[in-house]
Amino acid sequence: MNEFLLIVLAYLIGSIPTAVWVSKTFFNIDIREYGSGNAGATNTFRVLGSKWGSFVMLVDVLKGVLATSLYILLPYYLFNEWDRTNFMIGLGLASVLGHIFPIWANFRGGKGVATLLGMAVAIQPLVALCCVGVFLIVLYLTRFVSLSSILAGVSFMIFILFIFNEKETLYRVFAVLVALMVVLTHQKNIGRILKGTESKVPILKHRDRRKQRRKEGI
Repeated sequence: MNEFLLIVLAYLIGSIPTAVWVSKTFFNIDIREYGSGNAGATNTFRVLGSKWGSFVMLVDVLKGVLATSLYILLPYYLFNEWDRTNFMIGLGLASVLGHIFPIWANFRGGKGVATLLGMAVAIQPLVALCCVGVFLIVLYLTRFVSLSSILAGVSFMIFILFIFNEKETLYRVFAVLVALMVVLTHQKNIGRILKGTESKVPILKHRDRRKQRRKEGI
């Protein structure tokens, strides 16, 4: 099995339309016809709730991890760190491309953030863990999955370039591209956040009810 075939396989793995299959199998709807129209975890949170949104996010992350780890099928990359990192980036990007343009769902997919996270987990787990921390903190404070994704993507670049000071040039370029891609693919979300019309995910309901009761008691 050569590099080209693994790249194709990575794309096919990324193309698994988790949100579409979940929405059609369990709800008899196409998630792309509701909410923002994207077949990703953010829209699944918005339309189907936190349970299924979390499931879709987990599977989409695992897609990135699995696709990026396909290098293990070629023994050469087990012993060549520089080449391995570059090949892993190629595999990961193929899976992200598959998520955004899935062959199994008429090339209409999600924004690729969760699959990007899986790619980061496979290449540099500590950076990925830091980004997950940023995501969860922002989600807890705001309940905006879109804003959490944007800030996690931007923080990925900051971690790679400045905090962990990654020396691999291609990885540094990739980190910048990730931040740009996440911001560009969330332009509509940014607009809705600024207008105050962005939907919040249905989590932390008990916290919100407590706040509401405090307001009513004042």
